[in-house]
Amino acid sequence: MKPTAHKGCLARLNRIEGQVRGIARMIEDERYCIDIVQQLQAVRAALKRVEDEVLKDHVEHCVDHAIRSGDKREQREKVTELLAIFGKTLGR
Repeated sequence: MKPTAHKGCLARLNRIEGQVRGIARMIEDERYCIDIVQQLQAVRAALKRVEDEVLKDHVEHCVDHAIRSGDKREQREKVTELLAIFGKTLGR
């Protein structure tokens, strides 16, 4: 990963870790269910942003490298990986 993406993802993941600990405390304290669900949705959205950043970096770095290399096997491999990930993301 590029240093800026690496640093940004780690910072987000650290915040997410704190959010998850906060949700555990909310459950221990028997907080209102909707408040807990809202926090869970916030964590899911934050994880999605990290996922998007990692995927963007992968395309800009790894896929771009495969294209520039001219290696057809490596190019097919990267496309296959992306299709597999998109298939999982779309629930296929």
